[in-house]
Amino acid sequence: MTLPDFDNDRFTAEQGLRIIVQVPETRAAQIVEAVLGKDALRYGDYDSVTFRTAAGVQQFRALGSGRNAATETAVEVPCQELSFFLAGNEATVVEVLRAIYAAHPYEEPVVFVTPCLRTCHIAGRDEDNPNRFWNSLTEDWVPQEHR
Repeated sequence: MTLPDFDNDRFTAEQGLRIIVQVPETRAAQIVEAVLGKDALRYGDYDSVTFRTAAGVQQFRALGSGRNAATETAVEVPCQELSFFLAGNEATVVEVLRAIYAAHPYEEPVVFVTPCLRTCHIAGRDEDNPNRFWNSLTEDWVPQEHR
């Protein structure tokens, strides 16, 4: 991927990979823990940065060539999607993917790896911005530790 020229004083851009994992919702925390064991998932001034969707429905039909017996119709499982950014080198990416495969309950985990760009703020640019949580009334989503 060619990095566009985002010459500006507000943010930087970095190439990496976006990883998306579909997992039964009861096992999502286990996957996050396994990933964090291999990479801190830093994002600017933060780490452990992941995104987890609300539960949706994953469907599949077993063909009988794997561990599961063939099914006539598709089955449905409540799942979440986890996503995160990896800026690391290829060896780190492979280690993270191996950790996902080791922790995932499926024989064939659904994992997508997509090249992407992420942006990170340049520190000190928003101290007076009235839209930042520290310059406005505290909203419910602001963690207690940051109030």
